[in-house]
Amino acid sequence: MIQLQDVSKIYQMGQVTVEALKGVSVTVEKGDFVAIMGPSGSGKSTMMNIIGCLDRPSKGMYKINGTNVEKLSDNQLAELRNKEIGFVFQQFHLLPRISLAQNVELPLIYAGVSSKERHHRAQEALELVGLSDRAHHKSNEISGGQRQRAAIARALINKPSIILADEPTGNLDTKTGEMIMSLLIDLNNLGNTIVLVTHDPEIAAYAKRVVRLRDGLINSDEVNPVPRVVGGGE
Repeated sequence: MIQLQDVSKIYQMGQVTVEALKGVSVTVEKGDFVAIMGPSGSGKSTMMNIIGCLDRPSKGMYKINGTNVEKLSDNQLAELRNKEIGFVFQQFHLLPRISLAQNVELPLIYAGVSSKERHHRAQEALELVGLSDRAHHKSNEISGGQRQRAAIARALINKPSIILADEPTGNLDTKTGEMIMSLLIDLNNLGNTIVLVTHDPEIAAYAKRVVRLRDGLINSDEVNPVPRVVGGGE
């Protein structure tokens, strides 16, 4: 599903050349739940941007579902990103003046889906994350945990093959963060492939596999024999 082969990413910052990734190779199979960890400057954000088709490798190859990203135009890359990847960010990125249902529908508008179909699929996605009764609320009328669940519903709306979550519990208290991780575990159990980027070992412990980066290189890639388990909802 996700294949990075000898991927390097080089940034030119004035007179300084920065190699954020240095020949990284990693594969993520369908249905996996992988946490990417590393300290600041390790390259984990750069790897996330490449996996999410927000950036391209300077060297090496990145394939998603067999498609070589390097060969795609910018428009094709945007189409692939909208179709194959659902993003969940630390900051939620919900628009405050429209309802949760309208926020969840946004990727479908870009995809050209009809209004009737958008409404139906948004309600389904909100029901999946336990927010069907909040569909007409605005984001400032609900809690932080509910806002993150709405963001997850938006990530699911196009039925992507990959959910890419970047520090999804970073703005939440411990209990609410556990609830969000419980939801991601449930989605993974339903067959969704999840790639989670975090600096927090307690959050990474929920994943089936942990990839650790340091100085642009993979420091370790280990299966988690007993992933952390939580229960409950909000």
